[in-house]
Amino acid sequence: MVRRIDRDQQRFDKIIKGKVRQQLRKYINHGEMIGRKGRETVSIPVPNIEIPHFQHGEKGSGGVGQGEGEVGQPIGRGKGDGDGPGQAGNERGQHIREVELTLEELADMLGEALELPRIEPKGEDALTSQKDRYTSIRPTGPDSLRHFKRTYKRALRRMIATNNYDPKDPFIVPTKDDERFRSWKTVSEPHTNAAVIYMMDVSGSMTDVQKEIVRTEAFWIDTWLKRQYDGIERRYIVHDAVAHEVDEDTFYRVRESGGTRISSAYRAADHIIKRDFPPSQWNIYCFQFSDGDNWGEDNTDCIENLKQNLFPICNLFCYGQVRSPYGSGDFIKELRKVEEEFDNLILSEIDDKEAIYGSIKTFLGTGK
Repeated sequence: MVRRIDRDQQRFDKIIKGKVRQQLRKYINHGEMIGRKGRETVSIPVPNIEIPHFQHGEKGSGGVGQGEGEVGQPIGRGKGDGDGPGQAGNERGQHIREVELTLEELADMLGEALELPRIEPKGEDALTSQKDRYTSIRPTGPDSLRHFKRTYKRALRRMIATNNYDPKDPFIVPTKDDERFRSWKTVSEPHTNAAVIYMMDVSGSMTDVQKEIVRTEAFWIDTWLKRQYDGIERRYIVHDAVAHEVDEDTFYRVRESGGTRISSAYRAADHIIKRDFPPSQWNIYCFQFSDGDNWGEDNTDCIENLKQNLFPICNLFCYGQVRSPYGSGDFIKELRKVEEEFDNLILSEIDDKEAIYGSIKTFLGTGK
């Protein structure tokens, strides 16, 4: 029987998740969750839910609509109320409650909010693989699966119980009823067949604001893909004029400067794929973020590298160009010239933090 307190807890959780759902766009665009990310959960600040109640005034203060003031004059909090400098007050303020949600719950909310389709895996690889595990014993089975130790023990117990066992002549003959066999159970195991490669431009023309936009979007893309696949492998590349493979922590914290050669990132991605992820066995996703300010002579090498090495083997190749006050932004124009040739090439222009939400839908809305 469900206790009343359990029903109340479920109702409260539903209200809290509803509040998060209403403000999900704000949390996504402004990256408020990345700093509160735990191993499997995320802490989200949610204002306390106030229970409606009547507030009575003092006796003799008049009724509704009575008192000083003119028609149309605003009522409520004055200029002196609220946060800001001044002497310490003695009134209660607004309280913020941090609630914890799993990354899976957030991914589901993201999918519902953006109406993202489920991903269709490439090729014949399943998202989970079936494997037989020998976890139990049964009285029938083939001789190849006979459990000799269990069979011997049952035969020994039977002979002792029937006084047929002679310690001086310990000769034991198992019967049909003594035989025991190993039995298997088919279980589903995560099948790691999704590889995601993130590439970020960290050259001098990329400001800290642009890098924050990239990291915020990469976090949410990662959250969605991990929800779609039971197992997932990720690789991270940062580049200026030279590309480097880094770990996740470095990708989210690194600050560099220098010139820009985007082709260096493509060569690094191609090397990683050939080394770790045979395209016939893996669903490969590449997400690249830059301000589009590339060394002019390098654009030709980039397009040739993409056409020959990356476009043919990727489920998706997503290029997000963030607006920078210093970059020329010309590289996306080069990609638009070949956009119609490759349906797995997705382009997105990210003007500011408010555009992160729409960019995620542009990238993941294809369901590939």
